[in-house]
Amino acid sequence: MKKLQPTKGKLLISDSSILLDTVFSRAVLLLAEHNAKGSVGFILNKPLDLSLQDILPEARTNFRIYDGGPVETDNLYFIHTIPSLIPNSIEIKDRIFWGGDYEVLFELLKQNKVSQKDIRFFLGYSGWDENQLQEEINAKSWTCIENQFENNLLEKTPSKLWRELMIELGDEFIIWANAPEDPVMN
Repeated sequence: MKKLQPTKGKLLISDSSILLDTVFSRAVLLLAEHNAKGSVGFILNKPLDLSLQDILPEARTNFRIYDGGPVETDNLYFIHTIPSLIPNSIEIKDRIFWGGDYEVLFELLKQNKVSQKDIRFFLGYSGWDENQLQEEINAKSWTCIENQFENNLLEKTPSKLWRELMIELGDEFIIWANAPEDPVMN
């Protein structure tokens, strides 16, 4: 698997150097934005013990909420693959979209017109200032790869995603893919 420079729509895989980080250990992020001013991403594989109905009862759905990252953790964000149903969505890449009209979305949820394979909700996001992400990649905290799943990304099993991608990266990454979550327990 080819390692790349960060751009919008790419995946970031946390490297073994940050395995003890409480937020980013074994994380896979989708870069929703990357430009000269900085980067924004969402952690795809860290479900919280919350459903959408726990924080917004009017949503009337038990869709799982994910930890999007350590920034603005009191705000709800979402990515999805249904821009034709949610006006004002912003395309990230490969038919994956960020945000859109909340009121329309909640009406769709109430009417059961959205499935969990179409959308993922996050509390917070991951953010980097200008050049910060590139510095972290250079320090081998992250590996940046193409999103080979395209708009099927939300259908991947979150608990297996980091390990699967580490194995695909091969070489020294395979060792870390099979390491225990708490390296002290090895």
